[in-house]
Amino acid sequence: MKRIKITVAYDGTNYSGWQIQPNGLTIEEVLNRALSGFLKEEIHIIGASRTDSGVHAMGNVAVFDTKTTIPPEKICLAVNPCLPEDIRIVASCQVANDFHPRHCDTRKTYEYHIQNGKIPFPTQRLYSHLVTMDLDISAMEEAGQYLVGTHDFKSFCAAKTQAQTTVRTVNAIHVEAVPGPGPTMKNVIIQVKGEGFLYNMVRIISGTLIKVGIGVYPPVHVKEILEAKDRSLAGETVPAKGLFLKEIEYL
Repeated sequence: MKRIKITVAYDGTNYSGWQIQPNGLTIEEVLNRALSGFLKEEIHIIGASRTDSGVHAMGNVAVFDTKTTIPPEKICLAVNPCLPEDIRIVASCQVANDFHPRHCDTRKTYEYHIQNGKIPFPTQRLYSHLVTMDLDISAMEEAGQYLVGTHDFKSFCAAKTQAQTTVRTVNAIHVEAVPGPGPTMKNVIIQVKGEGFLYNMVRIISGTLIKVGIGVYPPVHVKEILEAKDRSLAGETVPAKGLFLKEIEYL
């Protein structure tokens, strides 16, 4: 028996998140089915990050145990034809039999994508959140720096969290604007890198930075929101469709 680590990219639009549940099709369910069918053995993957319904990924990680003699690095190429076009295993390799993707020190990078302009571009409608008011990128960047470090992020966590503690470490936040597909559109990307995240944390941080960007809050107000430990003071939880799990680094 060997343990295989896979890196998975997916378009989360048509799925009820990563984790298997009774009321909708999930990424985990599709991968289990495809791997079991191809390898002719029952496969149950263990994922590193349980992304929510509608969230996308460029580099989620999972492991599974198998008796196959197929070279580990070839499994991704062999299984991908069995998967729908909106899910792909982009890399595969063998790891130690005791490797667990959630029981290791990791650093995750999330990106939140925004269309900033008056008219939404149709090809981006499933992968970004529309903000029609002009965003002040430098103010958003300044505001984000108040969240870097180890803090109690209770203000930036959904009320229904089951986390034992709301203290988390954010390693970096960066906000950039790039030209959009249309003459009046720009794309804004909020990148958040951290060692762990609370439920909806990145989406609430993004919603709060948007408030700064449109001038509702001055940048320093984000520090006050953080210190208040009060969810009602932060910005909205922006839609899942703009969120991407970009990368998981194992330290």
